[in-house]
Amino acid sequence: WVPDGYKDIPADRLAPRRRLMEALDEVFAEELDPKHNLDAVESKLFGLGAEAYTVGSHEFYMGYGIKNDKLICLDAGHFHPTEVISNKLSSLSLFTSGILLHVSRPVRWDSDHVVVLDDELLDIGRELVRNELLDTTHIGLDFFDASINRVAAWVIGTRNTIKALLRAMLEPAEALKQAELEGDYTTRLALAEEFKSYPFGAVWDYYCGQSGVPVREEWLAEVKSYEKSVLPGRGDSAHVVHQS
Repeated sequence: WVPDGYKDIPADRLAPRRRLMEALDEVFAEELDPKHNLDAVESKLFGLGAEAYTVGSHEFYMGYGIKNDKLICLDAGHFHPTEVISNKLSSLSLFTSGILLHVSRPVRWDSDHVVVLDDELLDIGRELVRNELLDTTHIGLDFFDASINRVAAWVIGTRNTIKALLRAMLEPAEALKQAELEGDYTTRLALAEEFKSYPFGAVWDYYCGQSGVPVREEWLAEVKSYEKSVLPGRGDSAHVVHQS
């Protein structure tokens, strides 16, 4: 993290960004084998004490990443409340060799919440599947919620992300694209709405069964058992009272 920016309006917005660019050039001067390491840069809207100006803005890091062939990381919680990363994926894919996603659930800009199956997660899944971006996109999840069991947080977020991708894969995307290409927006809207009530749950249950993992909420019993049998023995607890 770069603690960059100002609480109030700066007099010079350019010089700090030039210094950051030069510093990043030094960091990346040593080439690393992409087979073992992929470099990425990530923007943030603001930080504590830097509400008015953040040096490493989205435009800065998008420009730096494209120019220097670095992955650009899109964090679902690093943009304005009405701004979503799903709408950025198609544009970014045209100019980069890959994308890194930090999928989280933003609550008033704080991105460190367990991933839930909300509209934005579903849209991220659709964009990745419809545009065939899965092979070039690296998906990272957020589950830094100190108020619940950390294993449960991981499982909930992971299963929800897979659900979003599976739902997208079940959609007849080509039919929607064809209707759109023909200017038949009535059919596009009608089909998109009908698909929302298709029996996705049955497919998900079958997929879990075939994968040898608990179906539906059965996994929670295993987590509860883990809490009682494993965590106490290593001096840990199911919950933590703070997070770093």
